[in-house]
Amino acid sequence: MSFKGAVNRATGSRTVEWIARAGYPVNGLLHLLIAYIIARIAFGFAGEADQTGALATLAEQRGGATSLWVVALGLVALAMWRLAETVVGLHPGEHSYAHLRDAPLINRLKAFGLALVYLALAFTAAQFALGVGRKGTERAEGLSARLMQTGEGKAVLVAIGLAIGAFGSYFVYKGAWRKFYGDLTVPGGRLLTVLGVCGHVAEGVVLIAAGLSVIGASFLRDPSRATGLDAAVEAVGRAQFGQVLLLVAAAGFAAYGLYQFALTRYSRM
Repeated sequence: MSFKGAVNRATGSRTVEWIARAGYPVNGLLHLLIAYIIARIAFGFAGEADQTGALATLAEQRGGATSLWVVALGLVALAMWRLAETVVGLHPGEHSYAHLRDAPLINRLKAFGLALVYLALAFTAAQFALGVGRKGTERAEGLSARLMQTGEGKAVLVAIGLAIGAFGSYFVYKGAWRKFYGDLTVPGGRLLTVLGVCGHVAEGVVLIAAGLSVIGASFLRDPSRATGLDAAVEAVGRAQFGQVLLLVAAAGFAAYGLYQFALTRYSRM
């Protein structure tokens, strides 16, 4: 049996599909935690407003290590499904539409990019579960500092910033033009539409700001600004009407988190 055939066979299993679906509430939980951290920052509390901060918050709770392993496994499940989309096209579980799954290259690249993001988050969650999460974050900042020392390194950081910004722009487009309807097995409905539009647009805007932050950091030689989402949130907080903007961002991230929970039931697979 070919590799593509094996992927088709695996994604045809209802058990595999529901294991993959279990990753959505995990992703939703992380976004709700980020929303909580951003809201706290808006009111003057310290916090790290990104996935690392969300994982650190989980690690501090009772039974945190167990929760982190659950998060890691859920994210790996989502990553594997995205890799399947990379191989056989969008929605590999929908075999009745197999003739429609010769997805354009851009769709396969998006799926592969999401798989890498989920795997990176799963790895970070495992690090926190093992008690070395903060060391991993410090190493990442150290790597950014080293990249800033050379022209080639700056080019890498600029490319990363542009990729993050492009991903954010896609999120804004997907939310504002309601393209996320194509991911659902049901008509949008008022609640799903509000969550999808607000969540995608808010996350997209913050990702664009994060990409610009990484690009700016590469020229200012400031590794602390190359932390992406967290640096972007800090910049928003310092702006005029920063508190209001942060609360809007928190509401948007919360909306996207709730939308992820809805995908557990209504996502096309």
